[in-house]
Amino acid sequence: MNQLRAIFFDIDDTLYSTSEFSELARSASLDAMIEAGLNMSKDQLQEELDEVINEFTSNYEHHFDKLLLRIPKKHYKGINPSIIIAAGVMAYHETKSTRLFPYEDAIEALRLLSTKTDLLLGVITEGLEVKQAEKLVRMRITQYLSPSAIFISNQIGISKPNPKIYQRACSDLNLRPAETMYVGDNPLYDVDPPNRIGMITVRVRRGGKYHGVEGKTAPAREVQNFWDLLDYLRQDYGIEV
Repeated sequence: MNQLRAIFFDIDDTLYSTSEFSELARSASLDAMIEAGLNMSKDQLQEELDEVINEFTSNYEHHFDKLLLRIPKKHYKGINPSIIIAAGVMAYHETKSTRLFPYEDAIEALRLLSTKTDLLLGVITEGLEVKQAEKLVRMRITQYLSPSAIFISNQIGISKPNPKIYQRACSDLNLRPAETMYVGDNPLYDVDPPNRIGMITVRVRRGGKYHGVEGKTAPAREVQNFWDLLDYLRQDYGIEV
């Protein structure tokens, strides 16, 4: 039976549906900006916001500021633009409180693994440190993770798909890559790079924007949900929960 000492997880579209949440939050923000006095149709604003996100990436922190800069001032004549931006930001953050939840099977699997096994559980994620950490806190996942096993690209200066981010996690925790597993959804970021250093990779294919993307290398296992992951751990590693 192969030995497994640690499992690391991606966050976005792995522990929760990033795509679904982002759509809901951005929709709520546009509604709030229109209510605050922005005189444009929601469809027009959505199209413009999509361009902003494509041009500045989803990790950019000032999407709504850029959105308003692109819109002729006649569409919010007589209204302080800061009020419109603040309305959008507030609606986005309020959506976090009501709609940012982990997959039920993900949170249950983490609970079982943290309480019924000796596995070290951690996260290796791409993004801004406070933004990614906030997701873990809001989803109430940190209680199941080792405090020393949370690695955020912007915090450590190494971004995916550089395999060094995975090597850093293993070396910091005195783990051999061959005794660690990485679970993620993007084959180009979450399978190919950790495969290069000898980690065990599991691809979660349950939806999201990378559902149809194929990598250069195959994961050790492909699963649709975290119940499948627990089955894999039991069958191949003798880990019972």
